Amino acid sequence: MKNNISEALLDNKNMLVMKLLHYFITKKNYNPVILQGVENEIWLENMEENYKIVRIVSGHILNEEQFGFDVFKTKRIVKKIKSRTLSFKINTLSIFLDLDEEVEESPAKDITCLKVTDEDDIIKNDIIKSTFPDIIDTFDYTEEGMQLFIKITNDINKHNVTDNKKVEEIFKQKYPMITFLLIALNIFIYLIPVLFNQSNYFIEKFSLFGPYVRGGDYYRLLSAAFIHANIFHLMFNCYALLVIGRQLESFLGKVKFLVIYLFSAIASSLMSIIFLGNNISVGASGAIFGLMGSLVYFGYHYRVYLGNVVRTQIVPLIVTNLCLGFMITGIDNFAHIGGLIGGLLITIAVGVKYKTSTFEKINGFIMSIMYLVFLLYMSKII
Repeated sequence: MKNNISEALLDNKNMLVMKLLHYFITKKNYNPVILQGVENEIWLENMEENYKIVRIVSGHILNEEQFGFDVFKTKRIVKKIKSRTLSFKINTLSIFLDLDEEVEESPAKDITCLKVTDEDDIIKNDIIKSTFPDIIDTFDYTEEGMQLFIKITNDINKHNVTDNKKVEEIFKQKYPMITFLLIALNIFIYLIPVLFNQSNYFIEKFSLFGPYVRGGDYYRLLSAAFIHANIFHLMFNCYALLVIGRQLESFLGKVKFLVIYLFSAIASSLMSIIFLGNNISVGASGAIFGLMGSLVYFGYHYRVYLGNVVRTQIVPLIVTNLCLGFMITGIDNFAHIGGLIGGLLITIAVGVKYKTSTFEKINGFIMSIMYLVFLLYMSKII
């Protein structure tokens, strides 16, 4: 019985599947996609690669009708993945290991189909060579038979353990010290003037007022984010900061979180000045919208683990609040938009751990600086 099992595991098709899995998982960082009711095929996902989906199909496809149904099924599943990952286009590579000789592997839109029967078909394939040129080296194993099977299995398991540790590190709840400090600072700055009957003076001295900022009171770009008009204004912003801030700080870390908050506050103030005229603006909501923009960027990179949270919760929350801001008088919605964009851009600059490349960080830093200079110019501060 044991010999029969070993032979089944070591037949050419199964070994080819294992080698492909070993390459795509350990070398190219693809993650398995869990699908219900799908048999004899493995789906792998990596949104950073040209082919975001790789399918390894081991089931026998006998004729054109079965092949056509396979393409139809693939399109339907990819459509769901597009919705889940907020992607407009997903290039898919389908590798067929048991496609009948009479069946032509005709491509469909955004789906590339390859017929392979052994390693030589993969190594010599022009599409594979141009997209995954290093696959040739990784297929050159010194082990054979059961030793090769054990090596591949162990390597995949080790890679999965390492990935799981990274994900656990990111999503493990940490103490949100900066969030609590910001909430305490907002409450303190509100209560002290109230206790000494100096509320009007503090609003006049530290609120956002375009002419004063242009006149040299640059500190107002930041101080206005810590001034609140009344207790209800304070409570609403502190609650929003508590809900969003403690999660984002846990995901990104204290320093990155503080940088994002402060940059978003300044960006929201500058955008506000452009459209505000001679009206006064106060409140932390612009910075909080920056945190929401940051959360969108984080959620996009970790969408495999967050599922539909970005699409069904975060984005609708942003849209709803922006719509309310335009419908209700007295809300500085331009500050919200300025902070939202600023938070998104500066998050690209500081990066999301294990996801944002150095190239992306440099681009994010350049875009953040350009955005800040643009706001300074449009608000006539420079």
